[in-house]
Amino acid sequence: MTSISRRTNVHYLIALLLFSFYGIQVCPFLDSLSPLQLLLPILIVFSLQWGARLLLENTVNRQPLKRQVSYQFKLDMGLFLAGSLALGTYNLARYNFPLESGGKILIGMGILGFMIACDLALAREHKIAARLQQTGEHIEPDETPYPLTQKFSWFATVCAFSVVGVVFLVINKDLEWLIHTGDAIPLQTSQRYILAEISFIVAIIMAYILTIITGYARNLKFFISTENHVLERVSKGELDVEVPVTSNDEFGLMAMRTNNMISALESRTQELNITRDASILGLASLAETRDNETGGHILRTQNYVRVLAEALRKNSLYSDVLDDYTIELYYKSAPLHDVGKVGIPDRILLKPGKLTDEEFAIMKQHPQIGADALAVAENKLGTNCFLKYAREISLTHHEKWDGSGYPNGLSGTDIPVSGRLMALADVYDALISARVYKPAFSHEKAKQIILEGNGSHFDPDVIDAFLAAEQQFIEIADQFADKAMKQAS
Repeated sequence: MTSISRRTNVHYLIALLLFSFYGIQVCPFLDSLSPLQLLLPILIVFSLQWGARLLLENTVNRQPLKRQVSYQFKLDMGLFLAGSLALGTYNLARYNFPLESGGKILIGMGILGFMIACDLALAREHKIAARLQQTGEHIEPDETPYPLTQKFSWFATVCAFSVVGVVFLVINKDLEWLIHTGDAIPLQTSQRYILAEISFIVAIIMAYILTIITGYARNLKFFISTENHVLERVSKGELDVEVPVTSNDEFGLMAMRTNNMISALESRTQELNITRDASILGLASLAETRDNETGGHILRTQNYVRVLAEALRKNSLYSDVLDDYTIELYYKSAPLHDVGKVGIPDRILLKPGKLTDEEFAIMKQHPQIGADALAVAENKLGTNCFLKYAREISLTHHEKWDGSGYPNGLSGTDIPVSGRLMALADVYDALISARVYKPAFSHEKAKQIILEGNGSHFDPDVIDAFLAAEQQFIEIADQFADKAMKQAS
């Protein structure tokens, strides 16, 4: 038995008890019947309603998901109205009761039916929402669903008329009762009885109203929490998320349009990322064409930086700093580490032999040249993580752990993590690559030279990360090897 079926059974049982117990109190015509004459028709009508509800449950389940809630509401409301008409017609035909009696039955069962139908509809809506959230499916809401404002208006109106109408019927009945009893019952006793009766009726109606409000609040909380959760993730740059579209109303439309917005944002972001990556590789390749180094240097060093960062993240000191997003930005920014070489004269940049002190002093300006160029772009476009890391890497990848590097002689943790990672990646690739002034070294030889720089040239933690990722370095060098490297090997 489903939760909705259990809830339905409880509602029908409570309605049966309330109507059987209190119907006689509201309608004096029912008071003239024996218990059997009163209860048997009520029991038969409610049993038929309940049986019809069970039989028609499958028809609700066969409806499209976005129609099930409204279909079920109409079904439950219709069954109660049909039951009230059947009971009123029976009393009219069997006992010749006036239309007033049938009207009171219609009002009583209509109010109960409306409250029960609202609560069961909200329960089904919640069930559908939970199911869709679990499966990742969506419904497609109507472009112009029935407005929530009108639903609220109808609900408030019905609740107000229910309270006023039932209280009016009770007071009217009690006035007739007072006239009938006369002085047989003390006025003070009659007053307590009437107040207790009105309080009981109002408490029953308010209990139903509060149950409906609680159900609606639960569904509203579900939508708001999922919407906020998704928007929070989107604000952090996660665009592979969706809001569950679980209702055929304005909230469903909001969820659908939020998903459309996220999809459009993801598409635009991908387009911008492609443009950014193409620009990076274009600038980096332009710098490489003026250098003795090969294009493979770009691909190898950016992959070295990635695996180094992933290995360094396992160190607890860096686990919070090196998240996936930051590592990806390091990877994307690494190709621009030597972009400043475009500002170095060819006679120095392309010189096959050893540079003089004066020439090397000019060569040492390329980190600052690259950083200044990226700073100009940053000032024009506004600060963002990509340009920040690109500028950091360009400026600091020749700094050394002991402070003997250039251009600013930074040392230790004053050197950004991105610069420390790039420093090792750049040196390793230079060592295993052939140059006009030196042959390509083997991995073991390059490893030995890097380990000799532990604590002087390189951050000891980065050295540990290099040793942990050593095999990946070998694989990257092989995967992106250029012709000169392959011939040397």
